[in-house]
Amino acid sequence: MAKSKIIAGIELGSSKIATLVSQVTTDPTTFETSVSVVGVAAVPSAGIRKGQIVDIEETVEAVVASVEAAERMAGYNLDKAYVAIGGAHVHSQNSHGVVAVSDPDGEISADDVERVIETASAISLPASREVIHVIPREFIVDGEAGVKDPIGMSGIRLEVETHIITAAAAAVKNLGKALNEVGVATQGLVFSGLASAGAVVSPTEKELGCVVVDMGGGTTNIAAFIDGGLAYSGVIPIGARNVTNDLAIGLRVSLESAEQIKIALSGETKKKEGEANDMLDITDVGAGKGKKVSKKTLTEGIIRPRLNEIFTMVRIELERAGIANRIPSGVIITGGGAETVGAADSAKRMLSLPVRIGKPKGVSGLIDDIIVPAFAVPVGLLLYGAAFGAAEEGG
Repeated sequence: MAKSKIIAGIELGSSKIATLVSQVTTDPTTFETSVSVVGVAAVPSAGIRKGQIVDIEETVEAVVASVEAAERMAGYNLDKAYVAIGGAHVHSQNSHGVVAVSDPDGEISADDVERVIETASAISLPASREVIHVIPREFIVDGEAGVKDPIGMSGIRLEVETHIITAAAAAVKNLGKALNEVGVATQGLVFSGLASAGAVVSPTEKELGCVVVDMGGGTTNIAAFIDGGLAYSGVIPIGARNVTNDLAIGLRVSLESAEQIKIALSGETKKKEGEANDMLDITDVGAGKGKKVSKKTLTEGIIRPRLNEIFTMVRIELERAGIANRIPSGVIITGGGAETVGAADSAKRMLSLPVRIGKPKGVSGLIDDIIVPAFAVPVGLLLYGAAFGAAEEGG
């Protein structure tokens, strides 16, 4: 009999608070999991700026609205959820650990693996920071590198290369406090960039080497994979909202109107290419009667420079980490900002790599509204929770 359980994911983003509820079924013989979405809700964000909580009361109200709407749709009351964490306070570093195998004549056990990961995790951190993830990239058994799973192998010396993601302790506390007020316990904190990568990247792309750029409203998350393991992660404190701000200033309209113009432009470019009409009527968004603007002026004069700046910053981060030339699979852009007009072209130009827009996959059920780049993080949270739970049960 297949086991099923409820797993939820909550993303507290700068532009929206999204809650997804799923039913995860595990096959008892193969331990394969299938994730079926049964509840979806997204409400405009409040009290959050650049991925961090700045007004806890406003945030709690928005989270309550999002969670309750998802609960009503799913017919299930949430008591715990996987939660995404982002913001410029998130940092990463790589660490190395070494242990002697406890039984040199026998096989490497799960205890040995646990010990070596613990050794690699023992990094000196200021009291103001907290470890979110310790992710093994590869194991080395008696000098033999590239081992993915050493359990059952024979060896004397076991080493591990890990990727450690840390966050500001205050930001973690505030996130936990906001969810406790709602009555939802944090089942696990997941870095936003890692969550979105789990929803949009294929194992082959990770193996060859790729970078996921998750453009949110207030921040842009970066997660780079080399040889199947996470080699670099970081956050740039600029996002798609900066494009909206530029449009608002350039056209002298409100932020709401600028956002609608940005969406209208993205919709226009999806129409037939080569339409003669270059003018966009912005009367509908309250920008003055009969007011028309040139699409070319908007895209090339206002939007493109900001996108170029964001992707230049991504390139600088990758060069600083020494991995700019080790990602032949290219760039996967996701997040709500991925649908901004010209995002893929700008990424190609600034990063000189193949680029594709990443849409979440790997889930079934009520997915019509969530198979879009903007929902990569919450879908990734469900997949992370399903894989984590299956690993605990199976292992």
